[in-house]
Amino acid sequence: MSATRISQPGLVPRKLPKQPRSEATVEAIIEAAAQVFERHGYAAGTTNHIAERAGVSIGSIYQYFPNKDAILVALVRRHLAEGTAALWPHVEHLRAGEPIDEVLADVVDAMVSLHATAPRLHQVLFEETPLPASLRSELDATEDALVEVLANFLQAAPDITTADPHLVARIVVSSIESLTHRLVLRPPKGATTDLIIGEVTTLIRTYLDGLYAIKVRRN
Repeated sequence: MSATRISQPGLVPRKLPKQPRSEATVEAIIEAAAQVFERHGYAAGTTNHIAERAGVSIGSIYQYFPNKDAILVALVRRHLAEGTAALWPHVEHLRAGEPIDEVLADVVDAMVSLHATAPRLHQVLFEETPLPASLRSELDATEDALVEVLANFLQAAPDITTADPHLVARIVVSSIESLTHRLVLRPPKGATTDLIIGEVTTLIRTYLDGLYAIKVRRN
């Protein structure tokens, strides 16, 4: 679903923590926000709820964050960092020239695992929450980086022929993201995570195998 974007002012923390104690406070606030948004949703997840869950005063929250939107941005950025950390080792394998067949299932597995961790929170963050334009741009930049790595791999692969490797790479990356998001957050009856990983991997592999088959037929 589309979301109305919130304006930029007030989306950055009031100050950054410099001492271990203040860092722990900020982390407690962000973790509490994750739990509150997961349980109550974005609209009903107030700063009072977050403060109560974090075990801090409302004043402590406003010492670091001007409003709950700024907490939300910090939470999404944490999620983005976790996702990048989970995916990038597999992306590096692809960049190093390892066969995509050996990397693909690991990438899908990592994406499913990322969505399966607190799926309700994931739904709140990316379906129900009005994300600011700057944060959308960060998410797009991460996807663009993945697309670039895959496109470079496709261009260098001697057994794959495609008129537009960047388009193919975009289709693969977008398909994995969309399918894992949809199937993990709203799983069909009886669909286990292993089954989802297997079916999505098969779908993408079949698409890429088609490119290989085109090369063989042309020869």
